[in-house]
Amino acid sequence: MIKKRQTWMTNPNTIKTPPRLTLGNGFISGLFLIMLAGCSEPTIQKLEGPAQGTTYHISYWSESPVDAKDIKAGVENEFAVIDKLLSNYRPDSTIETFNSVENTESQEVGGEIVSLVKIAQVVNQASQGCYDLTIKPLFDLWGFRGDALTIPTDSTIVTTLKQIGMEKLEVVDDTHLRKKQADLKVDLSSIAQGYSVEQISKVLAQKGVSNYLVEIGGELKTNGYKPGLQPWRIAVERPLPEERTMHKVVTMPKDSPIAVMTSGTYRHYFDDHGQRYSHILDARNGRPVTHNLVSVTVLISDPSVADAWSTALLCLGQKDGMKAANEAKIPALFIELQGSELTESRSDALSTLNTLTIH
Repeated sequence: MIKKRQTWMTNPNTIKTPPRLTLGNGFISGLFLIMLAGCSEPTIQKLEGPAQGTTYHISYWSESPVDAKDIKAGVENEFAVIDKLLSNYRPDSTIETFNSVENTESQEVGGEIVSLVKIAQVVNQASQGCYDLTIKPLFDLWGFRGDALTIPTDSTIVTTLKQIGMEKLEVVDDTHLRKKQADLKVDLSSIAQGYSVEQISKVLAQKGVSNYLVEIGGELKTNGYKPGLQPWRIAVERPLPEERTMHKVVTMPKDSPIAVMTSGTYRHYFDDHGQRYSHILDARNGRPVTHNLVSVTVLISDPSVADAWSTALLCLGQKDGMKAANEAKIPALFIELQGSELTESRSDALSTLNTLTIH
């Protein structure tokens, strides 16, 4: 049997897909909301719907009057803007236009994409190349976007690896990128959902809302608190393929924004003739990872940075991932599957983080 899913934008290191949907790049983050009923005034307003091949949920409230219809329109417009910018399924998107031009001249892509590439360059270096935005040809080679797994030959992997490498992508200035190799393909999906969460959060802030929870496909950010000074609370899902139960509860800080981004291997894989192949590809060798690390959750204020780091740490595995997280001072929760048992460990930055609680 082959188990597969598709996504709005092909993730260079992992597909993020909610199991309840046939399309999406969502719920592998392993997060679901604990929506607690309450009768405090003012009440929490909610927005939800389909977006980016998955779903989004927004909860917010304001002490002063806000225009709910205007907020909804702003959110929908921002999703449209992001889709036009980053979608790998739109040939007219900015990133696909960049990919389709096979030359080594400077191309204008805008400040948003350049800023994401800069984040990715830092994470690429910190992960010693395990995390890489140019991995798309390898992802396609393995058939992770199609209906069937294709196990490539060693020679084909070696040939395809010649197209891969963040060092082949140059930031020219704040709005331009240049390929050092004409056939280079850039895929921002491993960072795009975090970016989307941040952009939607900015829409709320611009509309006068300072207390909110924004979630897209399980990836989220909170700011402020619920009515009655109650903190936002979320749950980290138990990272096992056949389970959808709560593993940990995170009580979010009331006085500062924070994003919670999770990458995992337990929702997205191929089973082929008794062999399981993870959708997490190591850009250094062109193959699915084989380690026991099944989930990494990163908790920092910037959703884009958190999204990239969660993927990179998962790619590296427990030992190297923990080392990288500690060196970069990244608050991260690691969960390994050893036999039938889950074991948990925390980076130094998470162990000393006192603005939130995990229990």
